Amino acid sequence: MLELHYWPTPNGWKITIFLEETGLPYQLVPVDIGRGEQFAPSFLAISPNNRMPAIVDPEPADGGPPISVFESAAILTYLAEKTGKLMPSDVRGRTLVQEWLVWQVANLGPVSGQAGHFILYAPEKFPYAIDRFRNETHRLYGVMNARLASHAFLAGDYSIADIACWPWLTQAQRYGHDLAAEFPHLSRWFEEIGARPAVQKGKAVGRELVRKGPLDEESRKHLFGQRAR
Repeated sequence: MLELHYWPTPNGWKITIFLEETGLPYQLVPVDIGRGEQFAPSFLAISPNNRMPAIVDPEPADGGPPISVFESAAILTYLAEKTGKLMPSDVRGRTLVQEWLVWQVANLGPVSGQAGHFILYAPEKFPYAIDRFRNETHRLYGVMNARLASHAFLAGDYSIADIACWPWLTQAQRYGHDLAAEFPHLSRWFEEIGARPAVQKGKAVGRELVRKGPLDEESRKHLFGQRAR
């Protein structure tokens, strides 16, 4: 059974949503990033960037020893190839999915993460940083909205490209964006995907693990205070 090293965040939800969509059996291995478990040697052995999610597949397609995979886009690609699902087999369709998948990990994820940090978590509010990342998030929403004006999904049929992007839209309102008012095509896509039973189930995985209330000092140290060791 696949091991999923996980904490309930947008990057983690990408993988649980995929697994619920495809029905691939998995065992959840929580990695409490607020308590520094991502720095344990056992986790670093499979995720050297000390970030979750990561997976261990005990039954890879080549029949060899277990394979570990870190980075959410690499995991999605690996699992799509393993299952033959949510990734086109033709070169043009596959390339289109890969374009939007890379767009997410290079743009939507990092920018949304920085917006969330400065808007929600920074102990001091820096107007320039807030405006910079809120505006860039707004621009990226516009890119998606333009694409979805003429396409039901980002890359042909529903795929890992949509699964990668959807979790990062869940915080749009908290960042000060009104999807329905400003981005109707993106809003339509977001609502339709969010209504899928597998998406709802995937997003709910590990919900009980999250501590309520503001971040404590230990969590801030582990999440925001790290340097190269």
